[in-house]
Parts: sequence; C-alpha cells; structure tokens
Amino acid sequence: MKTNERQTAWFIPAFFSGAIWVSGLTFACVANAENAPPENINLQLQTWTAIAEAKGILREEFGKVGVKKVNLIAQSSGELLGAESAAVGGGTLAFAQRMIYPAFVQKANGIPAVIVWLSEPSNRYRTPIFVSAANKNINTVADLDGKKFGSSRVSCYWSAPFEILNNAGLPLDSRLKKGRVRYENIESPAVAIQALLSGEKDATAGHLAANQFTAPYLQGKFKKIAGPADTGVYANYGGRVSYFAHQDFAAKYPSVVRAFLRSRERARDWTYDHVDEAAQIVSKALRIPEDVAKFQITHLGQWDFMAGEPDANKARHAIKEFQKWYVAHGDDILVDKQLTDKQIDGFIDGKFFAGGSHSIYSDRFSTY
Repeated sequence: MKTNERQTAWFIPAFFSGAIWVSGLTFACVANAENAPPENINLQLQTWTAIAEAKGILREEFGKVGVKKVNLIAQSSGELLGAESAAVGGGTLAFAQRMIYPAFVQKANGIPAVIVWLSEPSNRYRTPIFVSAANKNINTVADLDGKKFGSSRVSCYWSAPFEILNNAGLPLDSRLKKGRVRYENIESPAVAIQALLSGEKDATAGHLAANQFTAPYLQGKFKKIAGPADTGVYANYGGRVSYFAHQDFAAKYPSVVRAFLRSRERARDWTYDHVDEAAQIVSKALRIPEDVAKFQITHLGQWDFMAGEPDANKARHAIKEFQKWYVAHGDDILVDKQLTDKQIDGFIDGKFFAGGSHSIYSDRFSTY
C-alpha cells in the first residue's frame, strides 16, 4: 500500500510505575496490568487526528499509557477504499475507520478485527446519490431506470444507493440477478467522479464530506437527487461509523485503545467550540482549501465528529438488523458470507463500551 507518511515525532519520558488518574478513576500502570505498550503507533491522518495533534491531545493521552511516538499516515490520492482494513490486518495502522457495512464485509472475509467504537445512527445527508449538474434528464430516482451507476462496491457508496433504489423498485445489478439500474464497481472515488462528469456513468454516490467529493460539490458540479431515509436500514444500522483494531492489539493494549478513544472525544469537543481554528488546522494538515475543511467539519453528512453509541448490545443489534435486511434483499456478498449472532457479539468488543473495563463513557472531557 502506498502512503504518504506524516510523522508526529513527539517523545515522552520512559514509562513510569504507579497509577494513572483519569477522570476520577484510578488505573493500574499499564506495564503492571497488561502488555507493555508499543513505543509508536500509526493512525490515519484525518480531520480529528490532525486537530488532536495540533492541540497536543495525542501527546497527552497516549503519553499517559507510555506510547512515545504517533505517526499520522495520509492516504495517497490513488489509494482504494478498503485499504484501511488491510492496513489494520497487516499491522500498518493501529486503528481504522469505516462505516459498518464495509467493516462487516471485511470481517466476513476473515480480517481478525474487533470494533472498539461505534457511532450514533447516520442520516439522510451522509451518502446521497449524485448526478452531474449538467445532466438535465436525471432529476429523481425514477429517472435512473436503465441508467449506468458506478461506485465502490464494498462501501457506503454501494450500500446506501442499494437501499434507496430497492425501495424505489429499481434495484442495482448484482452478480446474482440483473436489476433495473446497470452497476459497475469503481474502487477509486476519483475515477467514479470523472466517469460521472464525463458522462460515462449517469450516477454515483458518496460522502459529501470526503475529500474527493467536497470540492466539486461546492463548485456546483454535482446535484443530489436522493438520500437515505432517516427511518431506513442504512441510516440506523449499516451507515454507522466504526473504529476497529486487530483483535490481538485490542486484547494486548486496551489502555492504548482507550487513549485513542479519549483523544477522539476530546478533539471532537474542542472542535465544536473552535470551528474556525479547527478548519485552519485541517486545511494545513490535509492540504485542502479552508472552506472545504470547514464544510467537512460542519456539514450534516460529516462523520469524524459523530457521537458514539455507548451501549454494546445496541451496537450488536444494529449489525444484526442490517445484515438481516441486506441478505433478505439480495446482497450478493452477504448472501454467501454471513456472520452468526455469536460472531457479531464478539465483533463488538464490550470492554470499550459502557460498563466495560476500558470504557470512555463515564469520563468527562470538559476543560471548563
């Protein structure tokens, strides 16, 4: 996997003995309670990690558990969706972020991962269907009958339109059955966008807050014709955001996982109180225009700053419900590769949810 490595080389004194006091709870020193932490870890460079680095949050939280160095790894523009999962499986990344649908498919394909954090439900804004603004003939979902649709198959860019179009009686093609809308798997969002704007494809779907989509959307090159229903399966179940880690990593270093989750929560809280400064940080770190960065922070379709789902059983229920619906409606991956209830229960690592040994949900992050 090709990456641009951006190193945040802050160093912390050698790990100390004793206890760490965190939000009113005393935790035994990691070295005494679990495996000694890795000296350095790699995280995805994204909006919140850039902010957490700039404000010293990563230094503080990971320093408490003995991690001496954090590298923020930026995806190259040519990287394909799903590379995060492979990076976790191979040890390149400590944690990766994906929506439930692609995370679930990667798990069903054998990646030994566990979910350590799950978001609240999604919404209608996160993954709309787009067509070119220049296309005057397609203005509603009904206009897609017989048209060509291109997007990444193992992603929200397929799972959201799959439900939208099924509910409209216009299912996408699959390897099992011809639908009413021609479908082609295009792994690169940049290529899918070019296919749309060139007229090679009639429609696609994507996250408006994703780097590839935000700028052309703000420039008026796309128009939205539909979005997921707020009461639907995607919005409530399959479109939730997850963070996952290799199961061995989560078992060996639960305090490191907790430091990661605390960092995210603290960065989220700070960002909501300092949106303009946060946009400046993101603009510089991700090398994107400041208006794009601000959109990615504030748009209702953003995902880096969603609230978490504290209840592990509700998280498990969300996965079971989404699998049930997609299988019943002919998902040509999940028909062949399903997880049992027991496997889904184990997919959610309960020690990081409310009531768990390393939960963040009893913490208070306010600095007032």
